Amino acid sequence: MFDYAKKIKEYRERKFLTQEELAKILNVSFVSISRWERGKFEPNMETKKKLVGLFKKAGMKLDD
Repeated sequence: MFDYAKKIKEYRERKFLTQEELAKILNVSFVSISRWERGKFEPNMETKKKLVGLFKKAGMKLDD
């Protein structure tokens, strides 16, 4: 299973983004980002697609 919590935090750290900044990029609340990073919730399918696109652009591996 893909670990969105880990990947979202890794992406933010690579891009030197705050949770608020990533929330603006994805058009969600920073509370959502916080919950996703803590593994409390997962993004919806539309947001997952956006995230995967961002991860790929950042050169992140998606298979680990």
